[in-house]
Amino acid sequence: MKKITEQPSNYRHLEQMTTLELLTNINKEDKTVAFAIEKIIPKIEPLVDVIVEKMQAGGRLFYIGAGTSGRLGIVDASECPPTFGVPHDWVIGLIAGGDGAIRKSKEFAEDSSKQAWLDLQEYLINDGDVIIGIAASGTTPYVAHGLEICREKGIVTACIVCNPDSPVAAQSDYPIEVLVGPEFVTGSTRMKSGTAQKLVLNMISTSVMIRLGRVLDNCMVDMQLSNNKLVDRGTKMLMDALQIEYEAANKLLLEHGSVRKATEAYRS
Repeated sequence: MKKITEQPSNYRHLEQMTTLELLTNINKEDKTVAFAIEKIIPKIEPLVDVIVEKMQAGGRLFYIGAGTSGRLGIVDASECPPTFGVPHDWVIGLIAGGDGAIRKSKEFAEDSSKQAWLDLQEYLINDGDVIIGIAASGTTPYVAHGLEICREKGIVTACIVCNPDSPVAAQSDYPIEVLVGPEFVTGSTRMKSGTAQKLVLNMISTSVMIRLGRVLDNCMVDMQLSNNKLVDRGTKMLMDALQIEYEAANKLLLEHGSVRKATEAYRS
């Protein structure tokens, strides 16, 4: 298997660069990521469609990964409830080594060929769900074997990887291969590869939630009102949608708990 993510950086003697040169060259590499994703949008589209179909029928979306990849999945999953007002068990992120690995890496946790399925069983994963394995290298045993068992159980599998023809992709019904090329610091996949994974995760979860009706026009009408900033944002959404003053909109929002419910109550 050809590992593009392990190829030498296109830049030499980084330690001799000025700060401006470092920042400019990192940014130059980062600019290529969105173009790499653009090429594989047709591969992402059917994955979004099947996730929507499964979730409309009561299924869930799972992410599994290790290290940076696992953390990115957890971040995306954890942001769905406050952003879209969905239950915490709609999108679930799991990381090799457990929650403790979110902050501190757990040695060799990603090398387990059994733990992913054990972790997934705690959530009673079934064939109504969809699982996405996230692994820049595409070789992480925790992810590859987790997907393999899921596939054997008839669970829809997908992946986000940054190398072609990987073991992880081989176990995926919907392989998403974002080939971003060598990293600025050789092998440091938290850089371009991590950026690519984050962007694709944003695209998938946001598109799914919009398709599930969790956005109206371009607004997060189901967002949780968990701080003053969001209460203010929701109030202004109502002001714009209903053409009412701030005080009235604010009162309406706090009474009903969400922009959607406040709008429906006002118009009923």
